[in-house]
Amino acid sequence: MKGLEISRKYYNEYGRPMLIEKFHDVFGKLAVGLVGSGSECYGFDDEISRDHDFEPGFCIFIPDESEIDRRKEFLLERAYDSLPKEYLGLKRSLISPVGGSRHGVKRISDFYFEKTGSADGELTADEWFRLPEYALFEATNGEVFVDGYGLFTAIRGKLSRYPEDVFLKKLAGNILLMAQSGQYNYPRCVRHCEPGAAQFAVFEFVKSCMQAVFLLNKRYMPYYKWSFRAMKELPVFSELSGNLEYLIGTPNDGGLPEKKSEIIESISSAIIAYLVSSGLSGVSSDDLERHAYSVNDRITDPNIRNLHILYAV
Repeated sequence: MKGLEISRKYYNEYGRPMLIEKFHDVFGKLAVGLVGSGSECYGFDDEISRDHDFEPGFCIFIPDESEIDRRKEFLLERAYDSLPKEYLGLKRSLISPVGGSRHGVKRISDFYFEKTGSADGELTADEWFRLPEYALFEATNGEVFVDGYGLFTAIRGKLSRYPEDVFLKKLAGNILLMAQSGQYNYPRCVRHCEPGAAQFAVFEFVKSCMQAVFLLNKRYMPYYKWSFRAMKELPVFSELSGNLEYLIGTPNDGGLPEKKSEIIESISSAIIAYLVSSGLSGVSSDDLERHAYSVNDRITDPNIRNLHILYAV
């Protein structure tokens, strides 16, 4: 059973009855779920994941003190701590009296500020550019079981995807890096007989390609160790993951560079076809660089459009 399902069951069996019985006066102001750090919040947990920071539990997100004061917060913490210490053979963490740093009672504003630097989900364009994608993923992953007040979900909605101009800037930069590293520098490094540099170019191409794919799917790319797993579940371009893994998992000798160049070009062609068909690029070329600038030209805010094309990557 996945951690998210365990959390939901634990909440439904023990957490919800406790909250309704003891905190019926503020229950409508609470958001409850499992969101944030940890593979279980992504749905990526397995047996190996259980060797650390894995426990039955959930998060109780509460609004600011004007709605729920410190005393009520303390009582919620004590009540959470009183829930069963073992569930489905899993033991609760003893690190904190309120259920460990990933679970328990949290102020909504504190949670979002920790993840994004904004307590209310309002971000400037430059703040969007500076935030790593995995932080945005952690702010919006998992599942919200209940949110009668709606505040937690409203902020979550604000952070769920990039503003259009930010999306275009990041997409343009990653496409340009794909062109520079894969279409241009990889074959040159091979001709220079520099296999290490060639593999660096491959890594850069794969990373930029994956970031572009997540952007095109309107999804955030998670922390690097989960990126391939997450890519395989995307609705668009999930099939590219096998070739990308092949590129970074093979050397650059014998006849492999020619095959790898063919794969790079086939991936580039697929991305180009999607950009053109979806109206993100208006040029006719097999050169990714030209498409990168075409994407950048679609940015409506001139201040963002005129930033260096690699500003957001």
